[in-house]
Amino acid sequence: MRRYAASLLPLALGLAAMLAWRSGRWPAPILYFRADLGAVCLLLGLLGSIALAFGLAAWGWSHRRAAATVADARAEQADLHRQFVRRLDHEMKNPLTALRAALANLDGQADGMMPRSADPGAVLASVHSQVDRLARLTTDLRKLTDLETQALELEPVDLGQLLTELVLLARERPEAGCCRFNLALPQAPWPLPPITGDRDLLFLAFLNLVDNALKFSAAGDTIEVRAFEDGRFVAAEVADTGPGVSDEELPHLGEELYRGSAAIGVEGSGLGLALVRAIVARHGGAMTIRSRIGQGTVVTLRLPVARG
Repeated sequence: MRRYAASLLPLALGLAAMLAWRSGRWPAPILYFRADLGAVCLLLGLLGSIALAFGLAAWGWSHRRAAATVADARAEQADLHRQFVRRLDHEMKNPLTALRAALANLDGQADGMMPRSADPGAVLASVHSQVDRLARLTTDLRKLTDLETQALELEPVDLGQLLTELVLLARERPEAGCCRFNLALPQAPWPLPPITGDRDLLFLAFLNLVDNALKFSAAGDTIEVRAFEDGRFVAAEVADTGPGVSDEELPHLGEELYRGSAAIGVEGSGLGLALVRAIVARHGGAMTIRSRIGQGTVVTLRLPVARG
């Protein structure tokens, strides 16, 4: 808009000059011009060339700007791809190293070349654990990839009912015994409006958020699930009183395979929040995260209200 407004500046100056001369403060002589048809054609050609030159210059500038934007986007995408490959290599390296060590131990014991330094049952249990970890990683990667193309089964969703089921299910889990679960849903003057979405995917998104909250909570911590109407959106939050996330790491949460310092030694693939972000994006919503070290974390999902 500013660019178009600037093009009106010569017109505004001309209008101001006309009003100034017509005000009577200065003499306004009437000018007469005489020119043959050839001179008029030359003048029109000159004005046309000037306009065309400006148009071509503007087109060239916009073309270069668009090309630079595309180049920046490609460079950013390439950088994200490199980060993803490095994180995937890191996530797979640890279980593969553990599997090689376990298999070498078992092979050595079977050949009689190595003493029985470890219980074969314990070694096999470790192998199964690492295989399960790789299976979860590949499953989550497949889910994340499928989200880009799979059709959503859209239907009216009662988010209040969904969150109530989620909390009831979470309270029955063994690891939830150390925490206090709170559910806060509006009832007056009206309950939450329905949203349109794929109920199974939305349930999966909130389940991932509750799983994350449980992973980083200790005895006596509180996990609160709450929701409220926010204009044309419904905002649903999962909050915890866990260790929190630093300001440096906060912008990276939700990136594929990103694991912060608090996640060291905590089981997980680093794809949970990326999966949540992808599900919310497919529903036309957004995910935001607020956190304070030593106080806790709040993840907010804003989902559009069902139309009419």
